[in-house]
Amino acid sequence: MFGSKQSKVERLDEEIQLLEEEELSPAQLADRLGVPRSTVLRDLPALEERGFLLQEDENGRLALSRWW
Repeated sequence: MFGSKQSKVERLDEEIQLLEEEELSPAQLADRLGVPRSTVLRDLPALEERGFLLQEDENGRLALSRWW
């Protein structure tokens, strides 16, 4: 298995922080994190499992809000 659960948890925390600051496309988010875009796309369901609602605007940027 590649990576670790701890690094994924840390990456998810960083994704949340970045998306709370501004709307970013998955490609922009991946660039900021230094990971492939596919990694960010795989992380999106995990963010929703944590109670965050992801909304995509007409330009493909993601906005993050809590649904609880």
